[in-house]
Amino acid sequence: MKKYTYTESKDTRSGFGDAMTELGQSHPNVVALCADLVGSLKLDNFIKNHPERFFQTGIAEANMIGIAAGLSITGKVPYATTFANFGSGRVYDQIRQSVAYSDKNVKIAVSHAGLTLGEDGATHQILEDLAMMRSMPNMVVINPCDYNQTKAATKAIADYHGPVYLRFGRPVVPVFTPADQKFEIGKAWMVNEGKDVTIIATGHLVWEAIQAGEKLEELGISAEIINIHTIKPLDTAAILKSVKKTGCVVTCEEHQANGGLGDAVAQFLTTEYLVPQEYIAVKDSFGESGTPDQLMAKYGLKADNIVAAAQKVISRKK
Repeated sequence: MKKYTYTESKDTRSGFGDAMTELGQSHPNVVALCADLVGSLKLDNFIKNHPERFFQTGIAEANMIGIAAGLSITGKVPYATTFANFGSGRVYDQIRQSVAYSDKNVKIAVSHAGLTLGEDGATHQILEDLAMMRSMPNMVVINPCDYNQTKAATKAIADYHGPVYLRFGRPVVPVFTPADQKFEIGKAWMVNEGKDVTIIATGHLVWEAIQAGEKLEELGISAEIINIHTIKPLDTAAILKSVKKTGCVVTCEEHQANGGLGDAVAQFLTTEYLVPQEYIAVKDSFGESGTPDQLMAKYGLKADNIVAAAQKVISRKK
């Protein structure tokens, strides 16, 4: 098993902000919009360098989506930014009608997603957004795992024509993917090859899956770990190849079990190659206030939970 190490931890939202700074130089048609959360979205440098390409909409997210759709018609590549809760649930209608339905070239880039928003509590910890966005026709859904991958994804979607939902977070997490990586929309990243169980993870759960893989190796279990950074389109070829080898799968996400990555994988495998599956996800519950680590532990999203799920799904296979 390949060992992954890290020398620093960074928040994924900083990967977004740094990518926007670079896009400001390389892509003159890229513009940014924000709903009164410039600091939280790390847009300060973009605004400093390109004030004429920034639009502050205030706390009016629905209006922001409409403006972004309009800008896309003029040939601009708008990045509409806010918290994930406000950039999905609050503006679902506007995204559906003004962006997805007409296939507008709008990038919805949202921070502070999932339980790891922490102390802000359940009203801000959106755990349903992947389900909402992946069910929407024409929408690409991306959930990168660390600073480097978020930066690479932010830059890659500028060259993709069509609606994109890009999800990232506030807490600092290990930086373990290459700084020079090539991000391919819809192409899974094989973290580690194995033969006994497939572990498919997204976002912050990829690092937990890596730690779980090391613990499983100590138990004599060979885990194949796949980073699904693109929830839609799903890399079904990579998933199918893996589960045909291992015969079982654990899916891991910082999201509701209903409608997220786990259900996307299950929906595919049900019709193609049915195997036992276990979910590491929030089980039909809202979040609560607490530190990111406390909440990840309470809601069963840590490496030890993945280890237990892997052992269970292997026993089901047998």
